[in-house]
Amino acid sequence: MRIKLIFLAFILVRTVSFAQQREVQPIDYVNPYMGNISHLLVPTYPTIHLPNSMLRVYPQRSEHTADLLYGLPVVVTGHRGRFAFNFSPFQGKDEELKPVISFSYDQEIVKPYVYSVYLDDQQIEVDYTVSHQSAIYVVRFSQRKPVSLIFNSRNGGLQWDGKALSGYQELANNANVYLYLEPDILPGNVSSLQKGDLKEHTREAEGENANLILQYPANTKEIKIRYGISYIDVEQAKKNLQREIVDFDFSHVAEKGRKTWNEVLGKILVEGGSYSDKVIFYTSLYRTYERPVCISEDGRYFSAFDGKVHEDNGIPFYTDDWMWDTYRAAHPLRIFLESKTESDIIHSFLRMSEQMPNFWWPTFPQITGDVRSMNCNHGVAIVLDAYRKGLRNFDLGHAYEACKKAVMEKTLAPWSDKPAGELDKFYHEHGYIPALREGEKETIPEVHPFEKRQAVAVTLGTSYDEWCLAQIAQELGNEEDYRYFIRKSYNYRNLFNSETGFFHPKDKDGNFIEPFDYRFSGGMGARDYYDENNGWTYRWDVQHNIADLINLMGGKEKFVKNLDQTFREPLGKSKYEFYAQLPDQTGNVGQFSMGNEPSFHIPYLYNYAGQPWKTQKRIHSLLRMWFRNDLMGIPGDEDGGGMSAFVVFSQMGFYPVTPGMPVYSIGSPFFEKITMNLANGKQFTIIAKNCSEKNKYIQSAKLNGKPWNKCWFSHDDIMNGGTLELMMGDKANPRWGSTHESAPPSENVISDKGEGIGS
Repeated sequence: MRIKLIFLAFILVRTVSFAQQREVQPIDYVNPYMGNISHLLVPTYPTIHLPNSMLRVYPQRSEHTADLLYGLPVVVTGHRGRFAFNFSPFQGKDEELKPVISFSYDQEIVKPYVYSVYLDDQQIEVDYTVSHQSAIYVVRFSQRKPVSLIFNSRNGGLQWDGKALSGYQELANNANVYLYLEPDILPGNVSSLQKGDLKEHTREAEGENANLILQYPANTKEIKIRYGISYIDVEQAKKNLQREIVDFDFSHVAEKGRKTWNEVLGKILVEGGSYSDKVIFYTSLYRTYERPVCISEDGRYFSAFDGKVHEDNGIPFYTDDWMWDTYRAAHPLRIFLESKTESDIIHSFLRMSEQMPNFWWPTFPQITGDVRSMNCNHGVAIVLDAYRKGLRNFDLGHAYEACKKAVMEKTLAPWSDKPAGELDKFYHEHGYIPALREGEKETIPEVHPFEKRQAVAVTLGTSYDEWCLAQIAQELGNEEDYRYFIRKSYNYRNLFNSETGFFHPKDKDGNFIEPFDYRFSGGMGARDYYDENNGWTYRWDVQHNIADLINLMGGKEKFVKNLDQTFREPLGKSKYEFYAQLPDQTGNVGQFSMGNEPSFHIPYLYNYAGQPWKTQKRIHSLLRMWFRNDLMGIPGDEDGGGMSAFVVFSQMGFYPVTPGMPVYSIGSPFFEKITMNLANGKQFTIIAKNCSEKNKYIQSAKLNGKPWNKCWFSHDDIMNGGTLELMMGDKANPRWGSTHESAPPSENVISDKGEGIGS
């Protein structure tokens, strides 16, 4: 009998264990701490938010290594740590109060939808959960001391009406964020710290560090606080709160947030692979939903692009997008997972263009308006890519005009919102941005003193933008514009140095700058000639015409040799010296930089030259080397979901090398099965038989049951639903995908006489 009971107990434990395993959901793999310690520059932040939602928070500290929390967050308003308001729970004497308390802390837990922390010096437990435009704090006190809840507006105002605290904080460009907040227990007193003195029975505060303090007796054990935010006004913040959180039920809001995240992350289901592989995958997928954010509130939104409140007419308004980073992978990923959202985002960009004075397509739209950061205007690629992949519910012709004006009427000088000037006139006449020689003084006013001309980077990037304009013009039946821009899309050729095989800066007289070092010439971040990365990275920055790049380098064999050397070329200096000049070029394998966006497509270029097995090898090696389930698990700046989207694509086994071409280049998947639940209701499945860390090489393939020897497939293949089957092995099969016909499509090569000479 005893043996039977033991056996039954064993079966029961095993059953429960397996049930628990089955209950693990995608959200349970997300680790917001991944990458919270940066290798050199900006870390990731453990953000608590719902997908693409207006209200986002994370612990207020420079990065994970910081020893203190600077109060508790209320809302993050944009790019890298822009906080608004501040909340500090405190137990102690009045003379110990400060506008913001810095907390020692422990036992911190962050999930995408909840946050908890123990403020150990204060012996205060804090729990937090978030909705789209509102949230709840639960604060528990254990000391027998008076309780104070300190609320701070860094530059704005606060007031108490006897039931709720409300206020605003000024941001920039006439944009404000508004707060409406209710505690579940009314305070016995409301006071304010003003110039170091505590003013009791004060219900209003205004100016820098404006603060109000809700004070409670020493026997207070728990206080719940719910609040809403708005970019329109306080009344709208109140409406947002009342619409989303009707009471102080913390668990209800938290469970709803968990469900929301599971629905989103569950659009891609992976099977097989290691636990760490799944953590990296779902954490990366989670980060692609952090921005852009929807700021429509009950059908209205405040636009910093013209300083007005607008009706959204049923189409939500999105902002806070870093297009230079996100056009490469984040927007393409959204097209097949969240096609309506992507259409709404593009519609938002068009609205921004209409609201700004010059009708120029935005580049870095944020809560406070367009920043015009980085170089070129790759928003045009977002428009083309969406349209070519079937998104139709935006006005392509109107978007084209805004994109065209942004390229032709705004200066090409990086980090500038000035109109086109002398530099642009030279580019449009001569087909390249002229570079200054070392020591030559800058005379063009629109050139940023730190960012410089970035002569090669801007020439190559604008060539791609003009290719995108040509394709849109062709879609619109505008043959004249098509011919004009397709010719200009070859301007990268004007800087190709056939003797060295690199893109090399020229002066205004058409002479290459000499002497020249493709690793170190160009000053800080190589910005005189390139941008954040050196000439080895920009050697490959012709996303739209890889066939011609192969042609320029002398054929496939030479092309592959040059690719190999990119991963083998030594830094050339000590790490200290190298990164002192090129701090953005992190995650190095030779001169290849895994930590910066212009490098993402480089490992996939072997597919275009008949050696896809090298792409398969490189992708596994790079991801396992640089993306890990730990605090330093991301090699560079995450930049608005751009880097994370690269990981999502690459772990699934394919990548959009050329946004604007509706095709994907095949890499090597990390999972035995990937099921994509598409926006149109269909499924696309990738089955990688025998897939493992060792078995990373494709031996053969089938697409929808038919043999497939191409190292690419089309967007229609995904959206029509179907199955890609890959037989994996531990050694390369050089025959698979290696023929000329197997290579992914690329723009036709045009001869000097303007005649097509094949691809």
